[in-house]
Amino acid sequence: MNRQLPALYALRAFEAAARHSSFTRAADELAITQSAVSRHVRTLAEHFSCRLFERRGRNLVLTEPARLLLPGLREGFDALERACSTLRSDDATLRLKAPSTLTMRWLLARLSRFRLQPDGSEVQLTSAWMDVDTVDFQHEPFDCAVLLSEGEFPEHWESCLLFAEWLIPVCAPEALGATPWTLETLQAAQLLHPTPDRRDWRRWLQGMGLADQVSLKGGQVFDTLELGMVAAARGYGVSIGDLWMVAEDVAQGRLALPWAQAVSSGASYYLVWPRARRNQARYQRLRDFLLAEVVATGMPDVALLGA
Repeated sequence: MNRQLPALYALRAFEAAARHSSFTRAADELAITQSAVSRHVRTLAEHFSCRLFERRGRNLVLTEPARLLLPGLREGFDALERACSTLRSDDATLRLKAPSTLTMRWLLARLSRFRLQPDGSEVQLTSAWMDVDTVDFQHEPFDCAVLLSEGEFPEHWESCLLFAEWLIPVCAPEALGATPWTLETLQAAQLLHPTPDRRDWRRWLQGMGLADQVSLKGGQVFDTLELGMVAAARGYGVSIGDLWMVAEDVAQGRLALPWAQAVSSGASYYLVWPRARRNQARYQRLRDFLLAEVVATGMPDVALLGA
């Protein structure tokens, strides 16, 4: 089929110039001269027999035909990037995205050990705060991710369940007291909320059948489980933690469990990656290593509700 398309270099120069609103910055990105960008844009304008940019003082402004062209052109370059990424492979580095609390409490130490393995790849870890854990392999610069999810992923992804999220109250060891906590103790405690909507405490209380007996009003509010657990360890109150995230701190006496019952949140941590990426063995080595670390993690002796 004879496609009547303008030159790819001209389209690329126009897209970069439109995105930056500058021929100079487009030239820097494309590693060509400003005059070359201008020439490529002029070639494209001649192909379509219309102007693509207007000068308004020092500003570069798209014309109406250019505004119509740009969205489809960006989608086309995104599609080209996706197609090329399936054949691109950097055996030396895996770029991994993970939630911030998981990174600090569990993942960072494991990846440090993974790098020491004879056949382990280098892992470039990006820790991100995510209200809802997501990754976009088409537009974000990641090869794989660990996500807190209910396990519904696109068909073209590979996924591996690492461990479930179990919510449990945590406090400083000195706040534990000499006798087990009762409902009255919990009612009198200063609650720390790891999320502004207080959903983690609500889930735990509902799982325990205490939703109508403990007030969620007041108390310090944070953005992450990590901040709630840090505040609890420093004696500011009792927070909700993730059982897997606090296991080592409990074992080493940095945190205590005032109520030895954990409630399932219904979500779990998964390692995910695109099935179409080359050298799947890299992802499988990371998967196998993390699964072995899960098995080796010593867990506190608590009752699990909702298992």
